Amino acid sequence: MRKVAIIAGLILLASLLTAGYAWASPSQHFNEKEGDVFDDWEICRTRASGEDGFYQVTQTTFRPVIAFESLGENAATAYRLGEQFANEYPDHNKRAEAIFSFVRDRVRYTTDIDQFKHEEFAQNADELADIIGGGGAGYGDCEDSAVLLAVMYKGAGYRSAIIIGEKHTAAMVYLPDYNTAPVIFEVGGEPGWVWAEATGKNNPLGWTSKEYIGVSLAAYEITDEEIVATEPAAPPLIAVSQAGGGGGGVSITRYSFFGIIFLLWIIPSLFRRKRRRTR
Repeated sequence: MRKVAIIAGLILLASLLTAGYAWASPSQHFNEKEGDVFDDWEICRTRASGEDGFYQVTQTTFRPVIAFESLGENAATAYRLGEQFANEYPDHNKRAEAIFSFVRDRVRYTTDIDQFKHEEFAQNADELADIIGGGGAGYGDCEDSAVLLAVMYKGAGYRSAIIIGEKHTAAMVYLPDYNTAPVIFEVGGEPGWVWAEATGKNNPLGWTSKEYIGVSLAAYEITDEEIVATEPAAPPLIAVSQAGGGGGGVSITRYSFFGIIFLLWIIPSLFRRKRRRTR
């Protein structure tokens, strides 16, 4: 099994680095322009910022457009995997845990520079799901796992979101009756959101690093949206402060002026240097 996993990773890497950046699904070709790599939708995979960046990061907000490449009419492997979990796990909470464990156990944290020879390279959900859905091991960093989780959760019938903080991104899933999580988040005034941090091999669903309790964060709920290069309209900006644990809540308030200034610093630096998050 170890040999199979390594071979799968090498095949993935070799296919990306060959001329034309050919990949199986869903983006059939990758094109390099002035050092950046673009997919079939003209979304830049090697840059998070800008109208064509994979997270469309601006100085005040973001829109994880790369997730939309695997939803709606573009739904493929990742969404279907979520549907399979919905069929196999009728219990809402156990299904959410099973999806989380599936991604956590099959995606091995690997930096983009090591895997793709780029400081940043985002995979969409289907590119990673094509590998792990067949029983192999995938390789990726925090945004790769977050996007895959967000799309699979949508396929399994959940609401999901992408959340970003300083130098890190993760997924969230809406589980208002999930009492196992040590911390429950409130997004846009709505409690019941659970952090899904799949980059550590021992993390359970709901585990959240203390670094992201009581700090400034921004969240974007994933829906079936158009894949276009555009500056996103600002979603609700949120400030997070700890209000309890063991199934307790985390209160979220609108940013003050100083909170917005802080976000202006956080978002542009988010993808400059990322670290592995483990339990």
